[in-house]
Amino acid sequence: MTIRLHARELAKTFTLHAQGGIVLPVFDNIELAVKSGECVCLHGPSGAGKSTLLRSLYANYKPDAGKILIQHMGDTVDLLAVDPWEVVEIRRRTIGYVSQFLRVIPRVGALDVVAEPAIANGMRHDQAIVLAKTLLTRLRIPERLWSLAPATFSGGEQQRVNIARGFIVDYPVLLLDEPTASLDAANRTTVVDLINEAKSRGAAIVGIFHDAEVREAVADRLFEIGAQSTVATASAELVT
Repeated sequence: MTIRLHARELAKTFTLHAQGGIVLPVFDNIELAVKSGECVCLHGPSGAGKSTLLRSLYANYKPDAGKILIQHMGDTVDLLAVDPWEVVEIRRRTIGYVSQFLRVIPRVGALDVVAEPAIANGMRHDQAIVLAKTLLTRLRIPERLWSLAPATFSGGEQQRVNIARGFIVDYPVLLLDEPTASLDAANRTTVVDLINEAKSRGAAIVGIFHDAEVREAVADRLFEIGAQSTVATASAELVT
């Protein structure tokens, strides 16, 4: 199976300039390889650096050292070495990210918010709208809300819109930051189904799942954060 994402010798610190330049180490020498069709769960205590690692894999944070190798459009690219416009292109086509919070233009309706990533990837507008409706229906967002801006929704409704937006494109790599945190049991089950469907089509998934039942339903293995000796390895087809 092809390795789609490979973080090599990744290190990250934060410098508190407002507090005398104190340097806080977050993680060091991270080695994480994720194969097509695999879901790896970042695991560890609160404050161990799980969200920081996930955001680093999306290039929201710039690590101090290391490489993040991605299979993008048939080539292997280092996400930390490419130009900013290339990062935008890689995110558009290759790496999907579902955060805990929905950030959208205030007056755009939920249906258009969900459809936008698919349209940006070349899907016809009418096809994207049909797919967005299907996802919103699966995630139990009432049709009467589809034309309304998600900023007016409850936290759980916003999270479901966020999930629909993240899954409307078949991204080869998918990063999930607590996607079920605000959801009831029925919607958690739907998200588990969406994750497993993405795995079946070959997506490489890295996620944070504090819900033990969700974690057990989707994770193929755990990657411990905060243990210096932890190294995730893969025995075949390492990206070079």
